[in-house]
Amino acid sequence: MAHTRPSLREHGLSDQQWRVLRVLGEHASEPDGIETGRIAREAYLLGPSLTGVLSRMERNGLIERQRCAHDARRTVVRATVAGLSKAQSLSQTIEAHYVWMEQQLGKAQLGALYDLLDKVIALGVPEADGVHKDNSGEAAMSDDKNSEE
Repeated sequence: MAHTRPSLREHGLSDQQWRVLRVLGEHASEPDGIETGRIAREAYLLGPSLTGVLSRMERNGLIERQRCAHDARRTVVRATVAGLSKAQSLSQTIEAHYVWMEQQLGKAQLGALYDLLDKVIALGVPEADGVHKDNSGEAAMSDDKNSEE
């Protein structure tokens, strides 16, 4: 993010707001909008954090929120024209940065980096009780050589 954060700041966005706009931009063709739970998962944000992020984005005219037509307990979100415009502009800037990174590192090294990052993400997060959870919230088995077989 240190590489892309200056571009985000030029557009008046936080890292979290960018992640939300990116998700909404990817699903802009869905006419009913995207449920907040899906946004949280795809943008890697916790629900309580997402609530504040969405409030600021709505206040700034980047998104619209409304109750789900099928389930009034749920909220759906859509990017506004201004939000989609920012997402498209930033996507081009960030894509240009990825091209630059590939030129600097080479395709093989960048691919290896992405593979390793995917593995780190798949590890999940250690819980306070010492049990590791994968990204679905399920307990994950350790590959530790000291574990019993």
